[in-house]
Amino acid sequence: MHNDAPAPPEACSSMTELREAIDTLDRQLVGLLARRQRYVERAAILKQNRTAVRDEGRVEEVIAKVIAEGRKAGLSPDIAGAVWRSLIDASIVHEFSAFDGKSSAN
Repeated sequence: MHNDAPAPPEACSSMTELREAIDTLDRQLVGLLARRQRYVERAAILKQNRTAVRDEGRVEEVIAKVIAEGRKAGLSPDIAGAVWRSLIDASIVHEFSAFDGKSSAN
């Protein structure tokens, strides 16, 4: 069953149902991450110099916002922090690649 709204965890009465719900959420997350990546790629186009790609102040601002939002939603701060740090690190690597690619495209 591939529907957009997975059953709530407490409604899952088997591991099969639970796994299907997690798979549904994973598909949704992949779509959101792909959309986020397009914003990162756009940032590489808009930034004028390579040193602007990694902004430590912005990284910490994003992490703080995500942890605060996660707390409201019931997400562990440890999970939120670890996931977003990994996401941001990978995004920065991708953005450097996109930034360098725009130089060679000209």
